[in-house]
Amino acid sequence: MATLKRIKSQDKARFVVFACSVIFLLVLYFWIDRLNSSVIWLQGLTGSDRRTDVNQPMDKLLDGLISPNFEEQSCQSRYQSSAYRKPSPHKPSSYLISRLRNYEALHKRCGPNSPLYHKSISQLKSGHSMGLMECNYLVWSPFNGLGNRMVTIASAFLYALLTNRVLLLHITNDLDDLFCEPFPGSTWVLPSDFPIKDLEKLNLGSEQTYGNYLKNKRIIRTDVKVMAESLPAYVYLHLEHDYKHLDRLFFCDNDQQVLAKVNWLLIKSDMYFVPGLFFLSQFEDELGWMFPERETIFHHLSRYLFHPTNSVWGMIMRYYISYMANADEKMGIQIRTFPHIPISIENFSDQILACSWQENLLPSINQSITQAGMNGGRTKTVLVTSLNKEYYEKMKSMYYEHRTSTGEIISFSQPSHEGKQHTEKQTHNQKALAEMFLLSYCDVLVTSGWSTFGYIAQGIAGLKPWILLSPKDQKAPDPPCSRAISMEPCFHAPPSYDCKANKNVDFGKILSHVRHCEDVDHGIKLFD
Repeated sequence: MATLKRIKSQDKARFVVFACSVIFLLVLYFWIDRLNSSVIWLQGLTGSDRRTDVNQPMDKLLDGLISPNFEEQSCQSRYQSSAYRKPSPHKPSSYLISRLRNYEALHKRCGPNSPLYHKSISQLKSGHSMGLMECNYLVWSPFNGLGNRMVTIASAFLYALLTNRVLLLHITNDLDDLFCEPFPGSTWVLPSDFPIKDLEKLNLGSEQTYGNYLKNKRIIRTDVKVMAESLPAYVYLHLEHDYKHLDRLFFCDNDQQVLAKVNWLLIKSDMYFVPGLFFLSQFEDELGWMFPERETIFHHLSRYLFHPTNSVWGMIMRYYISYMANADEKMGIQIRTFPHIPISIENFSDQILACSWQENLLPSINQSITQAGMNGGRTKTVLVTSLNKEYYEKMKSMYYEHRTSTGEIISFSQPSHEGKQHTEKQTHNQKALAEMFLLSYCDVLVTSGWSTFGYIAQGIAGLKPWILLSPKDQKAPDPPCSRAISMEPCFHAPPSYDCKANKNVDFGKILSHVRHCEDVDHGIKLFD
């Protein structure tokens, strides 16, 4: 009897173990299934919902564009950001990658606090340039809004690449904690003890501008054989929108030969002046080798240079996961108006909707159908970025109150509405940078003409946006928008003087890779 009880007890124990095993396997199965359905949430922390093949390893280095010599946790966005976009079809050339690695070595050798940097500072204090200096510099100073600053940093960096200069940035308080360092083993931040003070006060009237040095015959632009020792210790390049003819001679070959002998160049601009570098025959081959696809210049440079700090990256990820990650399609609408081309909120709202409907970017609403309905559960989220909330409120209400003609479910979100631009505030600039990157994660973009904010988003994303055209007599134009011919930003105020022909010309018509911009009639942009 005892033996029988013992056998029954063992059978009961085996049954309990078996039952627990089955329950465990069932729980494990459903947990894995739930994990797969929630993969976007996990990818929001470690990967991406944008890759079409989840088994394909993420290309953290962007086909070699980014250096692997960084500690990942110090700047999480550097290696994670691209995972939230579809892989770019535009690959950097092997020559560009080689030039970037060589530049990084130069920057490390000549960067702040290096012996060669201190040697160059001694030269700067001498009051004149010197020949045979191993390190020459380009010092950038901020002007205007964050979008303007970013397109000019990219332009200045390309000029530094072409001229073998080290780019240093004068980082003011409003730019603090926005961007990670882009060059391994060094910093691009100009030290606070830099001997030239009040850089932000340099302007068109400053005696140190290249134009004023020419005007006062301190520099003779035709004297290409001039000795470096007879040139000033530094020259200020004033490339803001109000620059005059003598400052625009920066885009002439003779002038570049003279400027090459000046050890320190200071630069301030609010424009994307890269198209102007194509006016210079001495840079033509190098630009062609680095960028066989002309319209990818800002796309590659922006992804190489601009990586949000962990503070900003946290803002981006929290918003993306909460409002964008689960949509079947993501659309971005970047809205900005300007005093010199005014339009009312009502008229601009109508223009945005007209563009979105005519180009089939958004489904129209069907006011005659009131019952609920949806097309296979397809959802589209629309990210609205604007200083004002009225545009978002109108579109959100319209699609909330009415069914779409296609049955799609359209949702709207807006991260912030600051009311006015406050470039002098760091928190404002952090929000602006976060929104630029959120726009760059969209599948399609509608941007406002003239806006560098939109240029940044389209460039990082590698998208050709639909550009909302400038109003006429404060009313929306017809057509309301135009598809961009390239993803390159517009150079708003290019020079018109042809240095070789010694006359004014229209560069938008005579250069093979340059055309007039869709949004700025007198502006030019690169295209293929």
